[in-house]
Amino acid sequence: MELEKIIAQIEEQKNLPNLKLSIKEKTQAFTHKLFYTLFDRQTPVRDNLMELGMDFEVLSKLVCWEPGSPCQEIWNDYVQMLPEILEKLNLDAQAIAKNDPAANSVEEVYLSYPGFFAIATYRLSHELFKYGLPLVPRLMTECAHSITGTDINPGAKIGNSFFIDHATGVVIGETAVIEDNVKIYQGVTLGALTVNRTLRNKKRHPTIKNNVTIYANATILGGETVIGENSIIGGNVWLTKSVPANSMVSHTPQITIKNTVQR
Repeated sequence: MELEKIIAQIEEQKNLPNLKLSIKEKTQAFTHKLFYTLFDRQTPVRDNLMELGMDFEVLSKLVCWEPGSPCQEIWNDYVQMLPEILEKLNLDAQAIAKNDPAANSVEEVYLSYPGFFAIATYRLSHELFKYGLPLVPRLMTECAHSITGTDINPGAKIGNSFFIDHATGVVIGETAVIEDNVKIYQGVTLGALTVNRTLRNKKRHPTIKNNVTIYANATILGGETVIGENSIIGGNVWLTKSVPANSMVSHTPQITIKNTVQR
């Protein structure tokens, strides 16, 4: 097949004028710069905020292709939110350091805990999601997803002092609600009972009340599922029904141990 014909066939199928991969790359850079601005002691806050404002202007032009979109106006309001977001993130880091015996310092949490990076990126993206900024909040959390293996939709609502331990494989859906002082482990899924486009504007994911602990690989599904406060959900549990406050839910598999040494 002639090269010109191949080129024509490829170009014919590139029919989404607003699909620009540079949006993804610029969002990743924006996310990392935000993280440095808020946490790195050596990063000048004033200079970085100025740069972030210019980066956001470029991003908003790329993603706000609908006429009349007020995307660029979001930045000034968003900057006002940053001290409050940082305050919440410091509470998250302190909760991790307080609860994890393997944490040697709060600095270690900021620098090395993938769960904290995922939570930080979620909180920074969630405020932009609330403003209705298209695409960027999702790409921010996908940046954290690719690095940490933790997938938190920016639409989820998460309270204070949240702790994700080990992080890998955690999935938190768009309409999930997590209240204060919740601790979850690797492999936990807070998901929907079914995937159906008609459910787009309905609550599809569970509600986790205050002071709940959810251990590794537990799966909790459904928009009407509520895990009552102070409950403990054991590893590998599969839940599609609500659990009252102060409950302990466990999954007990049958385990057989045999001695393989011949005598």
